Amino acid sequence: MIRMDVTVLAASVCLALVAPVAAQTNTAVLETPHGDPDIQGLFTFRTLTPLQRPVIDAGASALLAERVALTEEQAAEYEAARRRELDRDTQNLEVHAPGVRYQSRAEGGVGGYNEFWYERGIELTRDKRTSLIVDPPNGRVPYRAEFQAAARIRGANISNGFADSYTDRSLSDRCLLGFNAGPPMVSSAYNNNVLIVQTPDHVVILNEMVHNARIIPLDG
Repeated sequence: MIRMDVTVLAASVCLALVAPVAAQTNTAVLETPHGDPDIQGLFTFRTLTPLQRPVIDAGASALLAERVALTEEQAAEYEAARRRELDRDTQNLEVHAPGVRYQSRAEGGVGGYNEFWYERGIELTRDKRTSLIVDPPNGRVPYRAEFQAAARIRGANISNGFADSYTDRSLSDRCLLGFNAGPPMVSSAYNNNVLIVQTPDHVVILNEMVHNARIIPLDG
């Protein structure tokens, strides 16, 4: 696990998109030796902002429902509530002590025994959006009946032990692809870091989780 305090990945992607225009007025825009906008670096994509906007209207997520973005005051309230909900050191909020799963081994706990081992998000994105999805405007993944049907079949197969060998298992089961590697790359409990490397012909996105590399050719 790598811990760092760096600019979020989204900022670098935006820099790459606006670099041709910015270069006309700002000579400080970084470029690679071969003249392309330099988006290389080590970034974190951990965040409390969910992939899609919640539709529930209870608990901390009530603040996110039906809003594109929060005010600074609303964001602070939501962030504090979510940090309390996710904190494994105080999972039982009534007594402010670990829940049953997160107690010490001597007390029968079987999970990670304290919050130190996690690297989850601690705040929303800078613009305080309520979802990482910006289009459609409702901030939600479009419903696709065929995908939902395939997901149900896949879930049933996994429950029934369909695999005859390791080749029948998914890439994530075989630790060939990290669960947060994407697309889309979404924040999870830990390993929310990514390394971006450029060559004249390719961009490589290396995720910390499972260390799988996505190699993207730039020739179209």
